[in-house]
Amino acid sequence: MVIPVILRRSQLEKNLGLTRSTIYKMMQDNAFPRPIKIGRRAVGWPENEVHDWLEKRVAEREQSHD
Repeated sequence: MVIPVILRRSQLEKNLGLTRSTIYKMMQDNAFPRPIKIGRRAVGWPENEVHDWLEKRVAEREQSHD
């Protein structure tokens, strides 16, 4: 089993340019992957799930230009 890279919220904010409130609003709307619990008070997002989400966004953009 390959252990996935886990991204913390601050990394998401920096890499995606999204704010904390935007990330959580998108999760509430089922428009962004949900985090996994990695500790008693810590969560993180598997990098591959965030990558898949981003690829889907790019594909949607390209489909809208066809």
